[in-house]
Amino acid sequence: MKQALAETARAHGFDALGIARPDEIPQARERFEKFIAEGAHGDMAWLATTAERRADPRALWPDVRSVIMLGVNYGQDTDPLAILNERDRGAISIYAQGDDYHEIIKPRLKAVARWLIAQAGGDVKVFVDTAAVMEKPLAARAGLGWQGKHTNLVSREFGSWLFLGAIFTTLELPFDDPEIDHCGSCRACLDICPTRAFDAPYKLDPRRCISYLTIEHKGPIPRDLRTAMGNRIFGCDDCLAVCPWNKFAQQGHKAKLAARDTQHAHALTALAELDDAAFRALFRKSPVKRTGRDRFIRNVLIAIGNSNDPSLVLKAEKLLDDPSPLVRGAAVWALAKLLPAQKVAAIAHKYRPTETDASVLEEWSQARAAFPSD
Repeated sequence: MKQALAETARAHGFDALGIARPDEIPQARERFEKFIAEGAHGDMAWLATTAERRADPRALWPDVRSVIMLGVNYGQDTDPLAILNERDRGAISIYAQGDDYHEIIKPRLKAVARWLIAQAGGDVKVFVDTAAVMEKPLAARAGLGWQGKHTNLVSREFGSWLFLGAIFTTLELPFDDPEIDHCGSCRACLDICPTRAFDAPYKLDPRRCISYLTIEHKGPIPRDLRTAMGNRIFGCDDCLAVCPWNKFAQQGHKAKLAARDTQHAHALTALAELDDAAFRALFRKSPVKRTGRDRFIRNVLIAIGNSNDPSLVLKAEKLLDDPSPLVRGAAVWALAKLLPAQKVAAIAHKYRPTETDASVLEEWSQARAAFPSD
């Protein structure tokens, strides 16, 4: 049965499969509760509200007896970090350069689950990163890999590039042995982090992570982290890309998950012009759409400020009139980075007197520190 299950999963586009006991991730609960208590979840309030169900699969579904963890390889044959040298373009994380993986993987999970019910009976539930499921500890327990020092799953076969999905079932299936940790003394993922988001090996502070800041964080980006963001406008691949185990990874071969030209290396000058309708049209099938237009343009303006490209000044200045204070504040910062103090002061003379939002006024106040005396 297990061999047939694995063959069926491969036939439906999965590259890895393992089975875990639902009661064998006890350390995950303790670590997660400490994570929440420290407030490390930041704006991700749903992590706290679902903490009890998330910490134990049986709390989510008491009838579960086996957890089938499946992985889809999304590795690319290009250098994910090369785009960071093109400061006039926005860097979007590899996982978000194709169609939304939630929408691609869930039908495949359902197909495998239907096959399992037809063959062996029982009941099932399927999850793809949208429910209170701790996918990474379960995948490690199921033998798909181990959680590396960057806290993400690392596979000996696919490196750091696996999308994960789960099938909970009432069936008692043969369990796999967990994979051992093969990180050794390597610190590549810790040392490359632009914002120093790792407090220690295996301990990430999401509030400093560029993926969190560009996707989940709702307010202005903390000022001390903006320059380190460079041109990353949605997610960050640095800690994943430098993992030595990636040398064994093969390029993902699932066509619908491959990067689309329309989602790769956008020019910042074009992105800065997106209104809500254009944003939704451009990223219609992409995970990028989840962050919303205003937060996305905030990220684009941070990248513009970091570009050292004076040709982008007019794009930033135009956004000083944007309806969103989040966008206006980021535009102030971008202009202060790109222009001499005298020119920033002249622009402030025009826009600051009409500003009513406290956060944007604070941005002008910070920029004023570089103004010449009136």
